[in-house]
Amino acid sequence: MPSAVPDSPLILIADDVPANVELLIDQLETLGYRTIAATDGPSAVTMCFEFRPDLCILDIAMPAGALGVDDRAAGFEVCRRIKRDPRTARIPVIFVTALNDTADRVKAIEAGGDDFLTKPHNRLVLGARVRSLLRLKATTDALEDSYRKLRELEKVRDDLMKMIVHDLKTPLTSVLATLEMVADGEFGEVSLAQKKALSDAEIKSEELLALIGDLLEVAKIEETGMSLHRTPLEPSAFIAELVEEWSVRFRQESASVTTIVSDAVPTIQADHQLIKRLFSNLIQNALTHSAREVTLKIAVREVDGGVLFSVEDNGPGIAQEFHDVIFQKFGRVSASHVPRVRSSGLGLAFCRLVADAHGGRIWVRSEVGKGSTFYVQLPISRPVSA
Repeated sequence: MPSAVPDSPLILIADDVPANVELLIDQLETLGYRTIAATDGPSAVTMCFEFRPDLCILDIAMPAGALGVDDRAAGFEVCRRIKRDPRTARIPVIFVTALNDTADRVKAIEAGGDDFLTKPHNRLVLGARVRSLLRLKATTDALEDSYRKLRELEKVRDDLMKMIVHDLKTPLTSVLATLEMVADGEFGEVSLAQKKALSDAEIKSEELLALIGDLLEVAKIEETGMSLHRTPLEPSAFIAELVEEWSVRFRQESASVTTIVSDAVPTIQADHQLIKRLFSNLIQNALTHSAREVTLKIAVREVDGGVLFSVEDNGPGIAQEFHDVIFQKFGRVSASHVPRVRSSGLGLAFCRLVADAHGGRIWVRSEVGKGSTFYVQLPISRPVSA
């Protein structure tokens, strides 16, 4: 059982030579550590899982018993079993042995060992290495604990977000229906000025409803994954369809749109609706966040093993340090750094999820004041792992 030094680190010593164990116990307890001892491989493994020591000191050669290895490699097997179990994986292991062979050092590292001492060991060196590994373990444990708490907070935030979003969707749909009825004159004649105000309110309500849809979509994808309905998608026809569907909005925004489709771009297998939503998000961003008349260039060409789409605009651009941030969930940049995502910070996160699900990728090239070009590369054939 552990020696009675309250709250000090607990160290497991595994060695089949009693004199070696007594020496290590004496040295370590003099330094203020608690100790437990094992005399063979199986008992070392059992005690490690039972007591969860802060550090293990293992002899390489000791009785292997039921571990299924040669006695000369028992310590390596104990270390492997400790390191592959999540409950004990972060426990540092020091090998102490009379052997001084390079091959043994290599095996110790391959087994997951953190340090190596040769008998007879120096007490001061042992103490220094124990302290160093214990400090490293304490830091790692603190990071792991912080990460766990962060994940818990993220889950609370996501659960709260989903609850709020579900509660918002129903009343917002009712608001939209009422606005449409008023605008259609079902409650009396409406003046032109009133119709314009109602139209603006409808547009903003529809944008808010779309954002709610994004929130629900991203949450669903993260929980269950994205289900794709792949059909042949011919890039040239797809771009033409996309531009036609946005033609009214382009005229309203006085946007200039150019399409460039290279010859013989191959047909790809993709989920037509999801890919359309991806590019609609990119177009929406370009139209929404530009303070001047928008010039868009939508292009597609074949690249090695895939098809490369691009959406180029003459907008305000994005600072280099935010090129990755904007694709993260709730990734947003302040107005001073030129925001490019919807206010929810989910539009481009959704785009990334769609591209990833298709075995492709999305990225941006941009400079502040020089516009942005978003690239979407999709494979020609369906990925094997998809």
